[in-house]
Amino acid sequence: MVGLKEELLKTIWHAFTALDLDRSGKVSKSQLKVLSHNLCTVLNVPHDPVALEEHFRDDDEGPVSNQGYMPYLNKFILEKVQGNFDKVEFNRMCWTLCFKKNLTKSPLFISDEDAFKVWVIFNFLSEDKYPLVIVPEEIEYLLKKLTEAMGAGSHQEQFEHNKNSLGANQGLSAWELIELIGSGQFSKGMDRQTISMAVNEVFNELILDVLKQGYMLKKGHRRKNWTERWFVLKPNIISYYASEDLKDKKGDIILDENCFVESLPDKDGKKCLFLIKCLDKSFEISASDKKKKQEWIQAIQTTVSLLRVGSPPPHKEARQKRKELRQKLQAEQEELERQMKELQIANENKQEELETVRKQLEEAAARAAVEEKKRLQTQMELQDRFSVELAREKMVRQQMEEQVAQKSSELKQYLQRVCELEEMYKQLQEALEDEKQARQDEETVRKLQARLLEEESAKRAELEKWHLQQQQTILMTEAEKQELETQRIIKERALQVAMEQLEQLELERKQALEQYEGVKKKLELAANKTKSWKDKVAHHEGLIRLIEPGSKNPHLITNWGPAAFTEAELEQREKSWKGKKATSE
Repeated sequence: MVGLKEELLKTIWHAFTALDLDRSGKVSKSQLKVLSHNLCTVLNVPHDPVALEEHFRDDDEGPVSNQGYMPYLNKFILEKVQGNFDKVEFNRMCWTLCFKKNLTKSPLFISDEDAFKVWVIFNFLSEDKYPLVIVPEEIEYLLKKLTEAMGAGSHQEQFEHNKNSLGANQGLSAWELIELIGSGQFSKGMDRQTISMAVNEVFNELILDVLKQGYMLKKGHRRKNWTERWFVLKPNIISYYASEDLKDKKGDIILDENCFVESLPDKDGKKCLFLIKCLDKSFEISASDKKKKQEWIQAIQTTVSLLRVGSPPPHKEARQKRKELRQKLQAEQEELERQMKELQIANENKQEELETVRKQLEEAAARAAVEEKKRLQTQMELQDRFSVELAREKMVRQQMEEQVAQKSSELKQYLQRVCELEEMYKQLQEALEDEKQARQDEETVRKLQARLLEEESAKRAELEKWHLQQQQTILMTEAEKQELETQRIIKERALQVAMEQLEQLELERKQALEQYEGVKKKLELAANKTKSWKDKVAHHEGLIRLIEPGSKNPHLITNWGPAAFTEAELEQREKSWKGKKATSE
């Protein structure tokens, strides 16, 4: 009933606006009384003429004077509407009051009857806001329905082209919509009759809830004869008439959720048969062809399905969905505008804050200029100080890096020595054997050298003796001289031979010395080797001591190196060596 009340108010609004000649929002009580009487008549609302006269009495008393006409209209008329009235008659009464005042006098391509139907369609598709307008989406929907009914192509491109001129932002009033359709702008190439048929078809569907209509044959219940009837399908009823002018109604087929429709085989010379079965009656219908038959079966089945689920007709449901979608989009748009306003206000506040901050920054900049000079001076002093500290730190860092590098090198060397220790330890016995052999060779060379020296001394003594004898011979007589000369020659030859032997001995002595020096070098090398191996073995066995400042006591020096042994160790080794020497001799 709420939806019906809103639809009725739209139509009544046009009539009330037509009576408001000076557009002040006020209408005389006499006019309102006539309007109310007519509304009660066409809406089949019971009313008392005496009470009506009393309500609209020309004084300050009564519901109309105290509350206004709108509350009176709701309370005494609209709330009593039951829905058992003729919609067309109701709309035509309001149309009669308003069309002459608002409809343009320019010639239209549609008749007054078609203009009336467009006006009623406008009230159905318009928004629930006053003054009433039809939004561009609904205009597009209506024009599309009309062009489909005329059998023309879609005018989507033309609609988009003329969207701005059609009031795309605000929409059109009822009279602007009538002028738009009556101008033929969207029906070029169509004759007047085609447009009128299209308007009538859309009117029947949207206003009269005609879901389908057309001629078919119906089988009688008594005489069982077949008669052509004009069938009109609505959401809960199928009415059939003698002709399509709807003047001679022959009967109704009441539809409910228990009805069903089924196809029948051809019989009695009739084709394309189907059966509509209700609780009390069944109706046999014959369509003109199979396509019409299928369309009617589908339409009736859809209608019964909607009755079962309690849904409104498809065009009303589609209108409600479009309206809900627009309301949703409008709510989103309003929310977006609200957010934009909030952002704008916030932006303005930010601008004010930024201006205040800018002024504060300018003042702070002026103060900071003086502080900047002081800061620069302080910075220069600190920079000089930091430069000195940085140089010192750099030097310390370099020293530390050198120390780290040195420690790393020492560590590597230490690890390398540890790795070489085992291999060196294996060669120690060989080095000791070499040393022992070198000592034996040294003894042999020393003995050889002593023998050579003794032989050399003996030869020298013999030469000196011969030299003395030669000098004594010189002092002899001349006679003896020749004899001595001969002897001297013999002795010189013997001396020469002795000298050659001496030189041979000298050469042998030198060779012996060279052998001695070689043996000595081998001995020193073996001693060094032995010392190195002993140092490494001692280090490996934990005998290496850290290098520390030496004591002021006299140093002990052995072939193992200075301070290699303590006095006790040295005495022990000396005893051991003497014992071995005595044993070997």
